[in-house]
Amino acid sequence: MILERFMEEHLPGIERELDQCLPTEAAYPERLHASMRYSTLGGGKRLRGLLAVASTEMVSKGRSDLTPAAYRLAAAVEMLHAYSLIHDDLPCMDDDDFRRGKLSNHKVFGEALAVLAGDALLTESFALLAQLEELGVPAKQVTKIVREMARAGGSLGLIGGQVVDLESEGRVISAEMLEYIHTHKTGALFRAVLRCGAMIGGADVKELHAVTRYAECFGLCFQITDDILDVVGDEAKLGKKIGSDAEQQKITYVSLYGLDRARQLAANTMEEAKAAVVEFRPASDILCQLAEFVVQRDH
Repeated sequence: MILERFMEEHLPGIERELDQCLPTEAAYPERLHASMRYSTLGGGKRLRGLLAVASTEMVSKGRSDLTPAAYRLAAAVEMLHAYSLIHDDLPCMDDDDFRRGKLSNHKVFGEALAVLAGDALLTESFALLAQLEELGVPAKQVTKIVREMARAGGSLGLIGGQVVDLESEGRVISAEMLEYIHTHKTGALFRAVLRCGAMIGGADVKELHAVTRYAECFGLCFQITDDILDVVGDEAKLGKKIGSDAEQQKITYVSLYGLDRARQLAANTMEEAKAAVVEFRPASDILCQLAEFVVQRDH
């Protein structure tokens, strides 16, 4: 299968890049860096990192000289994502004790250090993005990439979505508000990393528009599937407790539409994502299979 070969080729490279870009546990203060590495290494699907590489390869038609820059982008987005998960699990947020099959960061290192480890990962992710010029990305593109990722992670993106999500707990919200939460809390980072990968690949206006449309649909089908798995998923495979959305009285696609309709919505948005990049086949085959993967996944 094409996707399996793609993962076998690039997952080790993404993992090595992360390991090399993170400070070692021997670096002072050791406990901070141990906390950062605990939540970033050795777990997760690396989906955002894979999307960075897939987008770069699709637009550049597989130029191998751009792979180091794609890996650096992958490491940056995975560090930013890890920060968001550390903070999301805190007692003042979603209050989750487990993440990726092991104890959440704050359960191991304490709440204060968890907050600071998340802060450090966020900061370091932008330091990595700023280094893209050293890997052959034109300075003008680096500026656009940094701006894109900052916007996705800020108050008009991920953080804004998290705030609205918290404020919506226990309330009846509209379908439009639910979509806002998901397109910002989850979708914004998918959109940014796919667009940034396309920028590294030298995307023109048409290509960037197609990647953006794919990203918007991809993020939505990913989150709908997450909502479904929180109801019917296997805790052993998910690595975290299921049913937390219901416990926190969150409105989800399942609670709003029912399980069958939610599954249909996920399938529909997956097809829309694939249609957005169909003109670029076979170069877009990996992105199409990644869209299928997120809907069919069980963790």
